[in-house]
Amino acid sequence: MSNSADSPGTGSTGSGPVRRPRVRPVRILTAAVFALAGLIFFTSFDTAKGTDIRQDGSLLKLSDLIQQRSRKNKELDESNATLRDSVESLAESDDGSTKAEDENLGRLEKSAGTRKLTGKAVTVTLNDAPPNATAKLPGYPEPQPDYLVIHQQDLQAVVNALWQGGAQGIKVMDQRLISTSAVRCVGNTLILQGRVYSPPYKITAVGDPDRLKQALAASKAIQTYMVYVNVYGLGWKVTDDGTVTLPGYSGTVDLHYAKPVG
Repeated sequence: MSNSADSPGTGSTGSGPVRRPRVRPVRILTAAVFALAGLIFFTSFDTAKGTDIRQDGSLLKLSDLIQQRSRKNKELDESNATLRDSVESLAESDDGSTKAEDENLGRLEKSAGTRKLTGKAVTVTLNDAPPNATAKLPGYPEPQPDYLVIHQQDLQAVVNALWQGGAQGIKVMDQRLISTSAVRCVGNTLILQGRVYSPPYKITAVGDPDRLKQALAASKAIQTYMVYVNVYGLGWKVTDDGTVTLPGYSGTVDLHYAKPVG
């Protein structure tokens, strides 16, 4: 078959030149879109290096890093406690001190919270309200997000009331409090002595159970908290634990403070 004027081809057996088909603008745009899509796909593949970006373990979220550091701090605290026990045992076996001096040191360590403490205890448990909570009593507004979570002031109110009630020692979660301990919250998590915790929060105090519970009931800050318990469903539970043993504080006792510049 010979090439006609309207047929594509590279040669001609007829007398006139061969006309190339016209490329329409729509075809150019389509080709450009496909080229751009190919470039994006290649870039994404090169970035991921053949892995699933959503599940790439190297792209850890900040919360994952915080949890990793918290676990590492816990391991270091436990290791530090073991080494401290060994050092104290060696020191007690050959320190040249008298029995009276050793007894006085023991009393000081007990007061400082670095030794285990056994006695009758009360535990207070605080928890966030359900996320879909509504006002249970008439006359109260529907809850804002802040109404439904445990705040730093709530934890501090419980700790302060327990001290006021004559607590001999207090443990928050699994850590013993000492005079330099700071109960702090960031978002909806508790940060205590380098470790991170999520609710429910448990606070255990060794002392006279009746006095401890009376101090909790008398606290103005806790009375305010109880309004949110009754209206919005924040968690609150006080239990008698019988005889328990609180761990000794195992972290560092070094003081960190600001220094003047210059």
